[in-house]
Amino acid sequence: MTFREREQQVLYRRTHLAQQQPDWRQQWRGPALLWNLLKIGTLLIVVAVLSGSWIVSSAHLHEQLLAAPRLTAGLLDPTANQFSLDPDTIEQQILAFSLRLREEELYIPAGTNPRPRPFTVVPGEAARFIAARLAAQGFITDPDLFNLYLRVTGLERKIEAGNFMLAETMTMPEIAEALQHALFEEALVTIPEGMRSEEIAERLAAANVIEADRFLAAVRNPRTLTIFDRYDFLQSLPPDASLEGFLFPDTYRFPVLAATPEQVIRPFLDNFERRVGSKGLTGGASGLSGRDLITLASIVEREAILADERPIIAGVYLNRLNNKCPEVGGPYLQADPTVQYARGTVGNWWWKPQSIEEYKLVQSPYNTYLYPGLPPGPISNPGLSAIEATRNPARTGYCFFVATGEDGRHVFVQTLAEQQQNLQIYGYNPK
Repeated sequence: MTFREREQQVLYRRTHLAQQQPDWRQQWRGPALLWNLLKIGTLLIVVAVLSGSWIVSSAHLHEQLLAAPRLTAGLLDPTANQFSLDPDTIEQQILAFSLRLREEELYIPAGTNPRPRPFTVVPGEAARFIAARLAAQGFITDPDLFNLYLRVTGLERKIEAGNFMLAETMTMPEIAEALQHALFEEALVTIPEGMRSEEIAERLAAANVIEADRFLAAVRNPRTLTIFDRYDFLQSLPPDASLEGFLFPDTYRFPVLAATPEQVIRPFLDNFERRVGSKGLTGGASGLSGRDLITLASIVEREAILADERPIIAGVYLNRLNNKCPEVGGPYLQADPTVQYARGTVGNWWWKPQSIEEYKLVQSPYNTYLYPGLPPGPISNPGLSAIEATRNPARTGYCFFVATGEDGRHVFVQTLAEQQQNLQIYGYNPK
């Protein structure tokens, strides 16, 4: 066999074998298609399982919500978007269910004190920080639950910045509602003549102007106020003296929840400076000046009801101070209001005894039956009429007086015998 014939034979065999062997691409085309179909089928099964699980769990959640106690009708709507796969809806459903399980806790107050206290929300403050401060100040017990309530109800977006008055006895829904309405109005407060500083504090607190404790702390420590040096009539006060006696009685308009005690005290002192001032605390016929004049005027204010009797009562007390009443036994004022002031307590700031003898049992430097001269300081905040009556008292020989019990009138006498006779006639009628 020639070389040419052998070459053709080899070429024939290669061609014949190639035709007998199938193409590998054709060989694998069928299994690849099957694999792709298998993946698509698996994905459809997973989607179906997830959808079924959500439908079942959502239906179960719906039944749980409907079966739970409805303490707040309309708070949650378990039928809204119950089959939606939206992430926000899923989260809302979970939060709503969590709140429903703890709904009874929303109505448990944090404390038992019904007295309102101020609370301020800063502009832009997040709800979670507000909740934390509410808990720190004793208005709520669980800041997380309160924040959850705000989120579910949508009230977190409606909280106003500003001032509020809240109480420990308020429930979480009540506090959340209160935070939607900030207080910006003003309060008109009338302070009658003869009130002591504690009574003024209570009246201001009742009008939501300022907390009583904050006001009293400033009144009792006036030198801590930045406005103290503005008033000449205060500069001679003893280091431990309060502003008792200088809170001029009148009708005032205050912003609700004033930022500082100074904003509340300033109108009182401005009014005193305008109506009395340093000049009104000097001169006159009494011989008294400054704080001593206000101290006696505060007693006259508490004793006298009728304006025409104030100069006479002031004259009686000055007669005693100046030892013009020998039967009194010395410069003893023997003024009932000073002892009532000393024994005053919350709810009963002007104690009244059953008999005059009880006054001598009260151990206090304000007891002018036991201690001679003026008491340590004013016992009330007198008006202009009492201050002027004390500055220019009536000149009489009277040393005693007693209330008749009719229209606030008194009878005045010079001797102790006459006084005892009047006590038998009119009895003892403390103001």
